[in-house]
Amino acid sequence: MTDVERFLETVRAENETELSRLGSSKSLYADTGGEIDTEPVLRATADAEYAAWKTFEAWADDEAHDAAREAFEATAAEERAHYETVAEKLDGYEPETVPTLHEYLRGLEGTVERTGALVGRILASQRSKDQVVGYFVGDADPQTAGLFREFGDDLDDQLERATALLEEVCADETDRERAVETASGAIEAAYEEYVASLEELGANPKPVC
Repeated sequence: MTDVERFLETVRAENETELSRLGSSKSLYADTGGEIDTEPVLRATADAEYAAWKTFEAWADDEAHDAAREAFEATAAEERAHYETVAEKLDGYEPETVPTLHEYLRGLEGTVERTGALVGRILASQRSKDQVVGYFVGDADPQTAGLFREFGDDLDDQLERATALLEEVCADETDRERAVETASGAIEAAYEEYVASLEELGANPKPVC
């Protein structure tokens, strides 16, 4: 097993419950404030994609490590394209909120910490993206479902890019431990918002459905 494989296995194992619940049908209910309909789903997605674009753009702007800066720039460009694609489906909507996940990411400064957290963000986003695809499949909108599958493919590419960067920036086991910590921190931030949203809606966040 490579260091990267071990890293991913560790992050997934340490956050198994959180990732499972973020991939449940309740995640879309939480993201939309209980309004599981086309426009609320698109608005929630626009908020997330816009926040990601701005987060990774800011990371790239102050990153001294060349490979990390290039990775953050590439990810920011993808997220900007995602946001603009979703925004075209909304009538003049402007993102209003910064997800808790991105508040956490924006507080990180070190290259190792950011790279680890980027992996965590991708793992969390993969779960929620699956629910968005499922919504549009169930809504008999295969074109939009296909669009979000493409976003999911981009997340796969981002994970490959982030793990390759991880190999480059982690010089030793201490670095890898710091990266695991921030990867888990990113997942936990997403999960905390999921729990808080469901509790506010009077729903139990624990059962997976």
